[in-house]
Amino acid sequence: MKTRLTCPCGEVIRGKDEDELVELTQQHLADAHPGMEYGRDEILFIAT
Repeated sequence: MKTRLTCPCGEVIRGKDEDELVELTQQHLADAHPGMEYGRDEILFIAT
């Protein structure tokens, strides 16, 4: 299960599970990088 992602901006995002990781990553993108949107599969592809 992937629960960690490092955004190219340097922000490290951690979730308790993949669902939370996807939700937190999408929220980070909306807040810090308006206009950048990634789906679940794309987020989990780059997560560790």
